[in-house]
Amino acid sequence: MARSMWKGAISFGLVHIPVEMYPAVSDNGLDLNMLDRRDFSPIGFKRYNKNTGKEVSWDDIIKGYEYSDGEYVVLSDEDLRRANPEATQTIDILAFVNAEQVPLIYYEQPYYLAPGKGGDKVYALLRETLRDVGKIGIANVVIRVKQHLAALVCVGDTIVLNTLRYPDEIRPTDELKIPDADSKAAQVTEKELQMARALVEGMSEKWKPQQYHDTYREDIMALIKKKIAANQTKTITEPEPEQDKPAKSNVIDLVSLLQASLGKKPARAAPDDDDDDDPPPRKSRKPADDEDDADDTPPPRARKAPARSSAHASAGTASKRTGAAAKAPAKTAPKRTTAAAKTATAAKGTAAKSTAASTEKAPARRRKAA
Repeated sequence: MARSMWKGAISFGLVHIPVEMYPAVSDNGLDLNMLDRRDFSPIGFKRYNKNTGKEVSWDDIIKGYEYSDGEYVVLSDEDLRRANPEATQTIDILAFVNAEQVPLIYYEQPYYLAPGKGGDKVYALLRETLRDVGKIGIANVVIRVKQHLAALVCVGDTIVLNTLRYPDEIRPTDELKIPDADSKAAQVTEKELQMARALVEGMSEKWKPQQYHDTYREDIMALIKKKIAANQTKTITEPEPEQDKPAKSNVIDLVSLLQASLGKKPARAAPDDDDDDDPPPRKSRKPADDEDDADDTPPPRARKAPARSSAHASAGTASKRTGAAAKAPAKTAPKRTTAAAKTATAAKGTAAKSTAASTEKAPARRRKAA
């Protein structure tokens, strides 16, 4: 269990609740050490005496306030406690307010409050009261050497003390160029507002903090593992030269951006989109490399004719064989012709076959009749 960083009591009215304070958050940032570029040795910092230049241990270090040049008032931890014992040991609730009245910009650092010895019942009483009235407690508390404004918030079964910033610690926005709601540049149309509202509603979901994590830290750790695996532990990656970025227009088509965010097609489609609707081009038949291949390849089958009698089918088969035999010796065309010549040659061959077939049909029929 973590060690408590503060012990005291919550006080409101005549009620006194002993509590202990624990850190509520942890810093999971990358712990990067500073190294000497020349030999990659770690760089250390020393606490040293500016007069003698010698290093000073923690046991010999005390606190002091410089009231004039080179003159200090020494303040020990006991001096800081005795200055206002009640303030350093008490979380003094000043008022109870509605939580929505405190803007989020005021919240600073959260701490858990756990009941001290014998404080379970009064701790539970304050917790259930905060739940019932739906308010938060505004209190003063001194942590280390600074007094903080704080909010006591009920989170589950735990009372959380969240330090608040004082109003003078929040910078004004006067110097920022914030568009006024009535200015012409910030005018929002009803259509834009409806689309933005639909986008927000479509992205709305229940709060699930477990699904969010530090992806940048994970990417850095993956890069570190990659460098270790590649034995590039001492390789310094130099920055790449910056390239000139094209100038961007200040005109924003807000409607198109909202439509694209909602998954709709923009008002003006890109010119390339029209080409996607065209049917794919038909694949042309690859011509033969030479005439020999054209002659040796059997012609494509004609469209299937209605069924004929077996006698006619036999006669047709005999005619085709005779025509093919008569055509076989004839090879007079050059071996390399253009695509147009090949087409003409194929057409002539088909016509010759048809003529030969019709010539041979009559004798074949007469022979069968005889």
